[in-house]
Amino acid sequence: MLDLKWIREHPAAFDAARARRGLAPASAALLELDARNRVLMTEAQKAQEARNALSKQIGQAKAKKDEAEAQRLMAEVATAKAVIEAGEQEAAALVAQIDTELATMPNLPADDVPDGGDADGNVELRRHGMPPVLGFKAREHFELGEAMGLMDFEAGAKLSGARFVVLKGALARLERALGQFMLDLHTQEFGYQEASPPLLVRDAALYGTGQLPKFAEDLFHTDNGYWLIPTAEVSLTNLVNDAILDADALPMRLTALTHCFRSEAGAAGKDTRGMIRQHQFVKCELVSIVAPEHSEAEHERMTYCAEEVLKRLELPYRVMLLCTGDMGFSARKTYDIEVWLPGQNAYREISSCSNCGDFQARRMKARYRAAGEKQTRFVHTLNGSGLAVGRTLVAVLENYQQDDGSIRIPDALIPYMNGVRTIAGGRK
Repeated sequence: MLDLKWIREHPAAFDAARARRGLAPASAALLELDARNRVLMTEAQKAQEARNALSKQIGQAKAKKDEAEAQRLMAEVATAKAVIEAGEQEAAALVAQIDTELATMPNLPADDVPDGGDADGNVELRRHGMPPVLGFKAREHFELGEAMGLMDFEAGAKLSGARFVVLKGALARLERALGQFMLDLHTQEFGYQEASPPLLVRDAALYGTGQLPKFAEDLFHTDNGYWLIPTAEVSLTNLVNDAILDADALPMRLTALTHCFRSEAGAAGKDTRGMIRQHQFVKCELVSIVAPEHSEAEHERMTYCAEEVLKRLELPYRVMLLCTGDMGFSARKTYDIEVWLPGQNAYREISSCSNCGDFQARRMKARYRAAGEKQTRFVHTLNGSGLAVGRTLVAVLENYQQDDGSIRIPDALIPYMNGVRTIAGGRK
């Protein structure tokens, strides 16, 4: 959530930042509500002071046994009370309206985020590794998996419908190996604390990280009031919801390997075949809670941690700085990591690492207090995929495919595959 006080003090900058996201000005309407609320607060304070003065006069009149004056003053108190209550009701309605407006406004982009309307405005920062020269026509992952008989979309559809898959045998083992490899790397080398959070959350958790109220259609909802998490970012970040942390508890770095669930609303016709866009998938999530002055450095660090997974797997990738029109709702700056897929002859997103600044913290009321200080400050929150396991599986299949349809196992994964170095191929 955005800072209303900052908007009040910088309305032109607020509208300019919204314009960079392709949004219309909003300061005038918002500040009109705010101004009316501030008038009501002033009027309520004056009315309360008048009521207190009248109450004192009532006591004085009764001490003089002037019952008529006491009754007159009591009638004025009753009128003042009604005015105060009406003002409080109007003020509460205005505050709710302001909060509703703010809750649907996206974060403002950082100054160094490039302007752009869509993905075409993203800026490539660097590449690592060269796409492999296979010496034969590359097949897509679903062609490889189905030929092996180990990637069954028909069974997934029979059980659950479109955008589900059943992995079997060595591919199921490979998916598990990838997840464990990522967790071990992030916990043993990069200092993230592993967590096993709930996959079902309440409204407040999704509001805190920005998925609600605006993006309910992207989520799965149960009939008893829970939501299935679209990413472990929701559970991990909300561990500091309504908390006041000690400064020495920061930075807080958390990771979790969980299933994630997304309705893929608006994705009709996109990636209809294969595992790129599924309703259910596994992801290794990274979350950092830091002091504001460290969030930019933490963003670079988190992106490095995610990149290192691909480096260890020897998968070619590039890092993109997202433009204003392609960033997520809660982000002020995002790096996308895109892995090379020979079957598609293209780079595809495998991780997004975002710095949300204090945007989520304000929604969650997540704060910290420095030693010796009375005042609290909002923390900064960051999140990233380290990595999406299903898409990493896709990348391994396509980059390590052999002419006979077999898959060579990356060296880093061999210990997690019980020494298996190749998954036997198949042809249809």
